Amino acid sequence: MREIDIPPLWLVLFAALVWALGQIVPMPFRYDRALGMIAIALGLALMLAAVWQMLLHRTTFIPRRDPSDLVTSGVFALSRNPIYLGDALVLAGLALIWHAPLGLLLVPVFMWFITRRYILGEEARIAAHFGEAFAAYRARTRRWL
Repeated sequence: MREIDIPPLWLVLFAALVWALGQIVPMPFRYDRALGMIAIALGLALMLAAVWQMLLHRTTFIPRRDPSDLVTSGVFALSRNPIYLGDALVLAGLALIWHAPLGLLLVPVFMWFITRRYILGEEARIAAHFGEAFAAYRARTRRWL
């Protein structure tokens, strides 16, 4: 069961909820979908950049695995969790594309859920491995943005 408890699965489940909300309570007006597409593109670019940086540092990007290096530059200077931030942007973009205004309310719920389910444990593991270096990074870089 732990093998399938991964963040992309939760993103898909939250996206399904956003879609369902859009079917139940659609936006009363139409707009240019460009904003939703931009949010999705930014989210995907952020995720890819973060994974690329982690691969360059030869450390894992898989949750609940011990990191071998502390990545603090590039997109990790913007956010301690750029992959999860990318997930949140994708979810927000989907809500806009699917005309689901109530779906936008699920974005902070998703962020809270991911923080509780993954980030707190990851940060504890990173703090145990990198001590003062992680404490300094945490002091200068926000969790989300």
